[in-house]
Amino acid sequence: MNNWIKEIDIAVTVCDKKGTILSMNDKALSTFKNDGGEKLLGTSVLDCHPEPSRTQLSDMLKNETRNVYTIEKQGKKKLILQSPYRINGEYSGFVEFSFEIPTEMKHFVRG
Repeated sequence: MNNWIKEIDIAVTVCDKKGTILSMNDKALSTFKNDGGEKLLGTSVLDCHPEPSRTQLSDMLKNETRNVYTIEKQGKKKLILQSPYRINGEYSGFVEFSFEIPTEMKHFVRG
């Protein structure tokens, strides 16, 4: 994992196109500490999700589609972005970015 990603205050998890977790930065390891943390590396991301999320994620891996949503957990609101990534133009898997956002947030419409 690139050095700047390692310590950024955004949880970054990367998996291959089969769903095997390849890397997690420090924030992701901390976020998923109770779920296994570093022991999640090399395991299937599908095993980390209950239904119907598991089926949705499986379809996303197969069809190379992205998913963006917000959640609230333990009083913190987060934005989750799950997106396919490519290396040299070839679909290589998925990356998930998860970061805290304020409950109320400014929104700008720019032309």
